[in-house]
Amino acid sequence: MNVKIGDKAPSISALDQNSNAFTLDSLRGSKVILYFYPKDDTPGCTAEACNLRDNYSDLLNRGFKIVGVSTDSVKSHQKFSEKYSLPFPLLADTDKKIVNDYGVWGKKKFMGREYDGTHRVTFVLSEEGTVLKIFDKVQTKEHAQQILMEIN
Repeated sequence: MNVKIGDKAPSISALDQNSNAFTLDSLRGSKVILYFYPKDDTPGCTAEACNLRDNYSDLLNRGFKIVGVSTDSVKSHQKFSEKYSLPFPLLADTDKKIVNDYGVWGKKKFMGREYDGTHRVTFVLSEEGTVLKIFDKVQTKEHAQQILMEIN
């Protein structure tokens, strides 16, 4: 992983699921839950996104903004977001710049097969854009609770 606790988070500029330009700098002044996930509409990724959605107002009330990132397209993100009524931006990183900047792209194994893909990792950023916490063992069905237990 390239990014460590205490580092300034690499800048992000990408399109969200509605083709709106998004920059990480636009969230300065708020704590940010920046979560990377492998693929739209797969069981683990859906569980994680829906858990964050179900706890969205609680997270907002505690000063967090949520941003999801995967290498899927804007169109794929749009379908996923609409299907599950996700209230936060999903960024399309089709050129893999963001996943590489954060060091979450790499070798994975599934059913004995090795391939390159996005590792499920969440970065919690401070109001100033510094990395406060990194979750690399994400509990998809309880991710919001996992974050809230660690960050007040």
